[in-house]
Order: sequence, then structure tokens, then C-alpha cells
Amino acid sequence: MSEFLLEIFSEEIPARMQEKASKDLVRLVTEKLTEADLEHSFVSSYVTARRLTLHIANLSTEQPDVSEERRGPRFDAPDQAVEGFLRGCGVTRDDLFERVDKKGTFLYANIEQKGRAAADVISEFLPGVIQNFPWPKSQRWGTGSLRWVRPLHSILCIHGGKVVNFEVNGILSSNMTRGHRFMAPMELLISSFADYKQGLKKAYVIIDRDERISTIQKDANKLASDNGLDIIDDKQLLNEVAGLTEYPVTMIGSYEEDFLTVPPEALTSAMRTHQKYFSLKDKNDKLTNKFIFISNINTEDNGAKIIAGNERVLHARLSDTKFFWDQDLKSTLTDHIIALNKIVFQSKLGTVGQRIERLETLSGFIATLIGADVQQSKLAAKLSKSDLVTGMVDECPELQGLMGKYFALSEGQDAAVAEAIADQYSPKGPSDNCPSSPVSMALALAEKIDILVGFFGINEKPTGSKDPFALRRASLGIIRLIIENNIRIDLSVVINYSVSTYMNFNKKKLNVDDLLNFFWDRLKIYAKDKNISHDIIGAEFSWDFVKLLAKANSLQSFIYTNDGKNLLAGYKRATNILHAEEKKAGKLFDGKVSQPDLSVDEEIELYKALQGVDVRVAAAIKAENFAEAMKELSSLRSPIDEFLNKVTVNSDVGRERENRLKLLSHIRSTMNVVAQFSKIEG
Repeated sequence: MSEFLLEIFSEEIPARMQEKASKDLVRLVTEKLTEADLEHSFVSSYVTARRLTLHIANLSTEQPDVSEERRGPRFDAPDQAVEGFLRGCGVTRDDLFERVDKKGTFLYANIEQKGRAAADVISEFLPGVIQNFPWPKSQRWGTGSLRWVRPLHSILCIHGGKVVNFEVNGILSSNMTRGHRFMAPMELLISSFADYKQGLKKAYVIIDRDERISTIQKDANKLASDNGLDIIDDKQLLNEVAGLTEYPVTMIGSYEEDFLTVPPEALTSAMRTHQKYFSLKDKNDKLTNKFIFISNINTEDNGAKIIAGNERVLHARLSDTKFFWDQDLKSTLTDHIIALNKIVFQSKLGTVGQRIERLETLSGFIATLIGADVQQSKLAAKLSKSDLVTGMVDECPELQGLMGKYFALSEGQDAAVAEAIADQYSPKGPSDNCPSSPVSMALALAEKIDILVGFFGINEKPTGSKDPFALRRASLGIIRLIIENNIRIDLSVVINYSVSTYMNFNKKKLNVDDLLNFFWDRLKIYAKDKNISHDIIGAEFSWDFVKLLAKANSLQSFIYTNDGKNLLAGYKRATNILHAEEKKAGKLFDGKVSQPDLSVDEEIELYKALQGVDVRVAAAIKAENFAEAMKELSSLRSPIDEFLNKVTVNSDVGRERENRLKLLSHIRSTMNVVAQFSKIEG
């Protein structure tokens, strides 16, 4: 076993492609090694802006020898057939032997194949791996035919300290690499991974992505702290800048305080999206006019010119942002509504203006159900999309909704209306907070329900892994809004009301049940994340999600107790007997039990135990006292067990047999008041 090292060195690889490329390199190379029967272990990969690296600590030096016994034609086959077999096996007639089996006597050959050197195998498959590498986007350059993410400069490939020789598009593999583009561009001779890692570090290249991230975090936090400030956390940006540099150097700059009159999110968005800068806040969590950025070079002037250059670029960027803000303040959100009538939301669903009319109606309806201010909810819906035609949102699309809030506040709208405009798209994902104010909830629900009804109405439903309109996310957002805010509404009523607001498609073609089933499937996923079993949810049914989840939690807790387990087992045993007999008789045994026909102690005790339980359980369920409902059911455990263990249900006496089946039917109907126990797996 020997060490293997591969480095593919190129121009800058886009940061968003680096992580996947690193994993792809490991996958593609190790698959080929496995196919070639080359043992390998301790595989690791590294990626920087300019290089993809694969290191395998232990890789076989050669393939194992292979011995194969191959059967040929019959011993008396024509010479032509035997000659063909000899050629295929690469042996002579003297190497063959005969063996008798059930079908006759056949010729056999032992083929010994010596394993090839690993370097020879690798040199054959690596060019194909590189030439067919699965980049999302690639390019050609010069006169070559190779497509790569950026122009390829060199390939380092060694096994056991020796070069594995091959060629890709005129580039010969070697044991050479280069250091940092500016601070150490000279060639480095490599003989091992330790040599590679240490040599590059001396040449100002940190190949370990996690180490670069740690360096950036540590240096940036210290620099901010030295200035009495804190970094606004941004994990995604941190990962991105770690992919933009090979030797991260943290620097701090500033911009004019006049820019702080612009909403802080607009400033941080401009700095983050366009410049890859970290924003800084003071100890009161207020945005300051300082920023941190990551350079890829050390300079003799300690970065003075680099800082000045970045400050000039940011000044121009923020000047544009402030210009758009000042211009947008000259109009009101109401002024923009007319422009929305000219913007198509979806060709079959009308314009954005038409969608606003639907949202206004639907938000008002939802507001009446959840106790929100109806007029504020309708006004928030009316103004909700106006910021889409502002210069600020055109410059920073990710700020839609949030900029609407700032515009609403600047023109004196009620704070609840402004907040609802900002919250209309929330929650956007599982980690996003849910709006909690009533007006915000009304608009956020309307926003998502309208989208779902519309796209289901034109048959644009999610299929498999494809969900171009994020309908799954919208449905989970609705479920979270309802449950986390304890909203007591019947979702099916709201959906049917939303259908009535549409004029742009044939409502007869919309199968509302399809949409409701879609919601039901999403609810199961939500419940699973809350550790509620799918069969427990399947045993329930209610469009009041709050009640359903509370009941499911109580039911699951009950089923996990000894009483619950045994009662469920008894229920299944009783219903299996009942179902079989009902099938034979072609009728249900759901009539009233005849008390005078009860003769055995256990059936008398079961009859007594069942009296009034269904009524008390129903009352507890209605009062949403689910723990009490489960307690009532648990009282049936012992009588049911005793009855099933000691009483012969299928008595030879017909009247007695039917009466006992009615007792089983009473068990079924009583327990089904709580849930469909037949759907619980146990």
C-alpha cells in the first residue's frame, strides 16, 4: 500500500461549485479504483479557489492476480471451435484438460492473469475522469477541446512518491504545483502529501477549507472586537469567502455615516450580495458604518491601498442604494398599484393586480376567522406587492416585503399593516420564524393559500422531486402558521373560499380533494419531524390542525404505555374476529346488546365496563381533555382481556354468539370515538 496524491490546478473555481466538485472527485476516482479491484482507504479531499485535491493514504500498488477456470466446447468438438476457444483464453491445446459433468465431457482451461501496476491503471482512467468532470457550467479555451470550469494549468499526480504519467489536452501530469498566485507563484516539487500540505502553507496556500473558515472567523471577530463592534453572523457568506481565497487576510473599512439613513437591511444586502462584505453592529445591535472584508494577499502597507480601494467601490454601490431609496420615497405604495396591473403573475392566473384583489378578499375573510382587524388585514394585502415596482427591490430582489414595510412606515401606515407586509412570505423555511401578530398571520396565510389554489387550479402540481413554484414549502408554511400560533380554523373552509375568489380558471376542473390530500401528506411530514408516528396521524382526521396534533400527542403517549399496548392488542383481536364474522354473515353486528342473554361473568363485566364510556370519551374529546379520554379507554383494558381470554365468542348457541359479537362491535365503536385504532400499527 502506498500514498496517492492528485491535484488539479486551474484558474479560480466559483465558490458555489467547490464543495460538490470536491465530493465528485472523490466519488469518481474511488469508483474507478473499486472497479479495478485496487484496495484503498483513508480518502480525503480538499478544495481552494484554484485547486482540487484528492489524497488517499493507502492505495494498493498493484491489482491482485486473478485465476479463472473457463469451460470450453465438448472434447469432441470440431477443431475450428476448439481453436476459437484457445484464442479467447490465450492458451495452447496442451493447457486444456477434460472434465465430465451431467451434459457430457468438456474442455476446460485455467487462465492466470497477473495484476497490473496501480499506476498503469490510474493513468488509463484519470484522463477520462477529468475530461468528463460534471461541472454545472464549463468552458473551452485556446485551441484545445477540453471543457473545464476554468482554464486548466497543471495536474499533479503521484503514487508512492512517483509520478503517474498521463496527458490531458496537452497537459502532462507531474510532481509539481505552484503556491499563491501573487505571494509565492514559484513551482514546488512534491513527493508526499505532508510535503504538499506544508510546502503550500509556506507558499501562502491553506488547502483545508475548515482551517480557512476558522482563520476568517477568529481574525474577523478579533478585528471587530478591537473596534468595539460585533459581526452580524452570516454563515453562508463565511462559507463563500472561504472559497474565494487561498490565504485569507481580514481587513476593516468604513463608509460615510450619511448612508445609515437607508434601511439597514438594504445596506447589508448591498454589502453582502455584491461585495461579499461582513456588516458590523455596535453593542446595541445597531448597524454601524464599518465593514469587514477578506483579502487574498498580504501587502507591505498592511492593506492600506486595498482598504481604500474597497471603500471607494462600496461608496459607489451604496450611493446607488441611497439614490433608489430617496427616489422611492417620493411615491406611496398606493401610487404603485396601477403598475401592478401591467405585470403578469402567471399567464393563466392573471396579473399581479388581480392577485392583489384576491389577497385582499381572502385576507379579510381569514381575519374574521382568527380575530384579526379586518380593515388592517385588507389594507396590508392591498399594499403587499407595491414594493415590487420600486427601485430598491429592483436593485435587491431579496428585500421584497421588507422594503414594503419601510415604505409603509415612512408614509405613516399603522405598524401592524407595515409588519404584515414584511411578514407575508414567512415562514420561508423550517428555520424561519413564524409571524405571530394577527394581521401578519392573516396575510401570510392568504399569500400561501392563494398560490396553492391557483397552481392546483391550472394543474401545475409538484411532481416527484420537481416543485418549481415551491408549493410544498407554502403548504408547510401554512401548517406551521396554524399550529405554532394555535389558530383554530377549518382549513378546508378557507381553501374553498379561496377558490371562490378566482375568475381566471374553470373551477369545475379544480379537484379540491387533491389539494386537501396534498396538505394531509405535508401534515404527516410535519408530524414526523415532531416525532409523531405516521400511523398515529393516520388514525386521526380533522382540518383543525391544532386539535389534531394535541390529540395525536396524547394518543401516542397512551399507546406507548402498557395499558395502551394491551388495549390496542385487544382491540385488534376483537375487531379481527368481528370482521371475519361480519364478512361471513354479510351484515354488521352493531345492534344493542341484550343484557338478559349475558350468562358468563366476563361478558357481564365487559358489558358493565362499556356502559357510558363512549359518552364520557366523547365529552372529553369535545372538551379537548385528551388525557381524560385516554384514561377512560384504559379502564376497558382488563375487562376486554378477560372476555377474550375466557369467553368463546363463536358459541354454538346462535343467540348467544350474536350477542357476544355485538359486545365486540360495542368495543370497536367506543374506541373509534377517539381514533381509528385499526390504522395504528402498534
